[in-house]
Amino acid sequence: MHTVPYHDLYGAMSLIGWLLALTYLGLEIYERQRSVGAFVLPIILVFFLAAHLAPADRLSPPDAHGPTFAFHVTLSILAYSAFALSCVLSVIYLGEEWVLRSHKLGNMVWRLPPLELLERMSQSSVLIGLVSIAVGTVLGFVWVDRLSSENSFYDPKYVITLIVVALYLLYFGLARTTAWRGGRASKLCIFNFVIVVLSFTVVNLYLSHSHRYF
Repeated sequence: MHTVPYHDLYGAMSLIGWLLALTYLGLEIYERQRSVGAFVLPIILVFFLAAHLAPADRLSPPDAHGPTFAFHVTLSILAYSAFALSCVLSVIYLGEEWVLRSHKLGNMVWRLPPLELLERMSQSSVLIGLVSIAVGTVLGFVWVDRLSSENSFYDPKYVITLIVVALYLLYFGLARTTAWRGGRASKLCIFNFVIVVLSFTVVNLYLSHSHRYF
């Protein structure tokens, strides 16, 4: 088709699932640790199932083509995928921490990934997301600059993107401090992803004029 699947909700969610899997595989190879895969795989399957069940798109596809726009969309969705992975890892961290504090340790607990590994992978995933969203946003401005005046630089999507970047930079800084590392940083990461979900859904569909599913 010579394009990335961004024209409808099905394509966008399917692309998130693929890039989420790709991001995790990259971290797995880097960390040489497979114990997290059993927790991440169901989330990937949920994205694929949601993409399959997504309603038919009744809106006209965006009138945008070209490699610059394709990279802008792909990197933006890669950032969403990386932030989703960091949220999953944070949820696993909090769940495992609760199990350890409950002192109800069975044979299963020794198969769980180390808390330090989850924390490190979550931070690496956030770093991937920040780099992707920064480069993707720059490419978006480059693409808009080539278009006619009917496309504006001012869009609610830009505001929410700056908020997301600021929140994850805050997480990245606090997660390395003694007072915040661990459970508090994981909760902040989960809160940040809630903002990302709002950006992907409410802002894209109802507030933004030039963004729909990316």
